[in-house]
Amino acid sequence: MTMSERTARILIIDDDKQICAILSDLVKKEGFEALTAYEGEKALKNIGSEAPDLVLVDLMLPGIDGMEVLRQIKGLDPELPVVFITAHADPRGAVKAIKGGAHDYLAKPFDNHEVIRVVHRALAERELKLKVRHLSSQIGNLPLKEKMGPSDIVARLISEVNRVAESNFTVIIIGETGSGKEVVARAIHDASPRSKEPFIPVDCGAIPETLLESELFGHEKGAFTGAESQKHGKFEVAQGGTLFLDEISNMPLGSQVKLLRVLQEKKVYRVGGTKPLSVNVRLLVASNQDLHELALSGSFRRDLFYRLNEFTITIPPLRERKDDIPYLAKRFLDQANIELNKHIKGFSESALNVLFSYNWPGNVRQLRSIIRRAALLADDMITEKHLELKRVDVPGMAFTPKIQGTPWKSLSLKEILQQSISAVEREVLTEVLKTTGGNKARAARLLQIDYKTIHEKVKKLGILNHDEENVKAKI
Repeated sequence: MTMSERTARILIIDDDKQICAILSDLVKKEGFEALTAYEGEKALKNIGSEAPDLVLVDLMLPGIDGMEVLRQIKGLDPELPVVFITAHADPRGAVKAIKGGAHDYLAKPFDNHEVIRVVHRALAERELKLKVRHLSSQIGNLPLKEKMGPSDIVARLISEVNRVAESNFTVIIIGETGSGKEVVARAIHDASPRSKEPFIPVDCGAIPETLLESELFGHEKGAFTGAESQKHGKFEVAQGGTLFLDEISNMPLGSQVKLLRVLQEKKVYRVGGTKPLSVNVRLLVASNQDLHELALSGSFRRDLFYRLNEFTITIPPLRERKDDIPYLAKRFLDQANIELNKHIKGFSESALNVLFSYNWPGNVRQLRSIIRRAALLADDMITEKHLELKRVDVPGMAFTPKIQGTPWKSLSLKEILQQSISAVEREVLTEVLKTTGGNKARAARLLQIDYKTIHEKVKKLGILNHDEENVKAKI
């Protein structure tokens, strides 16, 4: 039940019973339910059962003070708004409260109209946050097609996910930043027999090297300076479920050795510990780089790569599945309308053209940010000016195909155009492969396409790589 479906509850905490009575009368006249408490400890004990929608709390209380009440409330419900009641002569306390996460403050002696204004504003913000949370939970439960789009490329991706989900295979997920690697990993977990167990994501690029092993394997008390208590690692936390190691290419080589040992022995040792702990975890890993190429170059351990490489899923970047853009843009706009409490109808034709022509280096994550910002700027319809994007040329279109003879005498315009496109693709790929010395992975990065796509195009167009040309020349 949402706040709009019931009377909002306001908890007032103040050791001055007269203040509590005055504030109770004010909020009751506005149609709200008033709850009162004269001590912070007692209020916190009952906060779970009373489920208030707003807390008004005096900064100075007997026992634990208002700041400690705020800290504990944020631990229970980060989105529950807290408004401080403070002495008029203590502005520093009010500033400290706001920095600590309070929604607002009321100075004594307070103005009744100001109290009502602050209460209404705080409750409106609470209602909006609850709507956004509800929407986010619904999106989290959506099938992969509804998260990523209706294109044929996504359909093939879903087929691969469904094929591998029922197994216990380790899966490597390759894709550019923002393309949806964690979305795919969660989809594999949700479709697997482990779906009722934990899904634990770890960003290997966001954890300092000195802390990564403790994060993954845990540590014993006193294992190192600052280890004041025993800590369970992510392998233990994910027991029975799925552990997702994002951007595994950032993992230090020393940690890679220990990860390989865990995968082989299915046991972990906490940092500073001597007792092995058995783990039953399915591992999914992701990278925005080709792990095979990294293994060949020595920047990623080959033995770990071969152990991980049981099944690989490549997520095409957004620019290669532009059929999904209108669907995703509409979904992100619906979310933004709820979050911002707006009613923007859609996109103008010029805005859609810009969305299609842009190259999306940040992929779906960038699209979501652009639509969210545009929704903030727009009033009725999102137009080109709200997107703050510039049209970009498709890479390689500066090459001019050479049309031999007069093909229109025997071919249709569609056939001529197809031949021209193939000629451009062949010329671009040939030149880029010459630049990279035949390194397809590097060429794919330069052209901003995935390795699988460039491999298929090279094969389809019959392009010889650098080494093959040298062999052919010697023959």
